[in-house]
Amino acid sequence: MAKLIALCHHLREDNGQLRQEVTKLHQESQSLKLNMTQASVQLEKLLSALPQEGQ
Repeated sequence: MAKLIALCHHLREDNGQLRQEVTKLHQESQSLKLNMTQASVQLEKLLSALPQEGQ
């Protein structure tokens, strides 16, 4: 019975660590998406500032 309790405790700790990791990775993903959006906007601005062919 003590082994089962210890296993449950260990699994709860692992689960908590995994939840923290998922939260961290989700935040990093959101940050990367924002960076990609900002880079896309900047690229569009640069492209629109270039002279058109034939001008």
